This record gives sequence, C-alpha cells and structure tokens, in this order.
Amino acid sequence: MRSEPLAIDTTGAAQMARTRVAVLGVPIDAIDWSGAVRRIGEWASRHEGRSVMLCNAHSVVTASREHDMALAVQRADLALPDGAPVAWVVARQTGSPQPRIGGPDLMLALCEMAARDGISIYLYGSTDDTLQALRSRLHQRYPGLRIAGLRSPPYRALSGEEQDSDIVRLNDSQAGIVFVALGCPKQERWIDAHRGRVHAVLVGVGAAFDFHAARVRRAPVWMRELGLEWLHRLASEPRRLWRRYLVTNTMFILGAMRQMWRTGP
Repeated sequence: MRSEPLAIDTTGAAQMARTRVAVLGVPIDAIDWSGAVRRIGEWASRHEGRSVMLCNAHSVVTASREHDMALAVQRADLALPDGAPVAWVVARQTGSPQPRIGGPDLMLALCEMAARDGISIYLYGSTDDTLQALRSRLHQRYPGLRIAGLRSPPYRALSGEEQDSDIVRLNDSQAGIVFVALGCPKQERWIDAHRGRVHAVLVGVGAAFDFHAARVRRAPVWMRELGLEWLHRLASEPRRLWRRYLVTNTMFILGAMRQMWRTGP
C-alpha cells in the first residue's frame, strides 16, 4: 500500500490515525463515511478551528498546478475524495474500497448529525435568495437543526476590515460547523486563510447550497453512482462548465494514467 500515515493533533483528545495518499501529487485522505462524519462531529462539538476540503478532479488538477491551492489542501484537516475519479485513484493506491464523499451528501449527513447532537451550523456563501430558501428547506428536513446564521459575501475581494467582521460574526454565532459555498478555488483559499481564526469546522461544499435550495437540479442517483454527475452538470450549464469538465477532467485522467503507470499495480 502506497500511503503516508500521519497523526492529527486533536487538541488534547486522543489522536486518531490518518492515512493520506497522493493523487496527482495532491494528498487526499482515505476514509469512510462514518469516519469522516464522526471526526467532523467531534471537532465541531469542541469548537475546534478545522478545515475540510472536498476534492474532485477539478480541484485536484487546480492544486497540482497552483501552489497556494496545493498548500490549502495539504494543510486541510481532512481532504476528502469528492468525485468518483478521485475515489477510484485513492482505492487503487490503498488497495481498499474508497467511497466517494460528495459535498452535497456530506452536507446533509452533517446536518442530520448536527440536529441530533445539538450542534449549530452556519451557511456562508451563495446569494441571499438561495440562503433563505436553503434555510427553509433544511428546517423542513431537520426540524431540530439550529442554523446560527447566514452570510452572502460580495463576489469581490473583501477588505481586511470586512474579513475581520466576518470572523467576529462567525465566532459570535457559536456555530460548530460553517458550510462554505464560494466555488473552487475561492472557497479553498478562504477556508485555508480562516482556519484557526474561526472557532468552527469550515467545510467547503461547492454547489451544495444550490442543490439543496432547489435552485439547480442535481443529477439522478444512478448517474451519481456511475460517477457521471459531472456529465449532468455539464449538460445543464455547458457555457459555464465546459472548460472545467472537459479540460480539467481530461487533464486528471491523463495525470492519473501517468501516476498508475509509474507506480504499477
């Protein structure tokens, strides 16, 4: 098994074993669903400043080409395989099954856990209309869920004063989990810059807000299970997403093939 065992500093708690493998040179965690949800829940219950990155083919290729994105993923407390191709490479590297841990599904799993365990969440990103619809739908689905706040930041770069104000707002909310939906690579850079300053687990979930607010239709389950969700999104928004999926997916496939050829079976 070609993997790198690491230990995570859990701030006084018992250490948890960690296994990361390189996917196109980008470190991705090999972990199952229950382990990921449990680990995030433990951090959230203690209000630890942690970062969770959801890594699909696009974000892995971006990290393999852009130094600051690579550092953000490397420093993440969890870098999860969001995207079937990434999960397949992780499974090949470890020799063990690796589920795809997608951002939209992880968000729902964490909301269910948060409602059960009394952990507050915060929604950061997207538009005001989407956030209002998302809050309503999450409350309908999880009646006990505590949503500590909503924030739709401007699309432009925030000033230092605005960033400090956001940090104060997030910490004052007492949220244990902050879901961040700013799009790749902006959300990864934001999470990395705010990790430790915000006393919560920062989880980048990409398009999850749009899906769960019913603003964008998600691919049917059978396409997700076959690793074809990208194709559904490309067909839905070809002008915006053609470069992301056709160019970066091709780059990922070629890079993965080179990696497999170098490392062998």
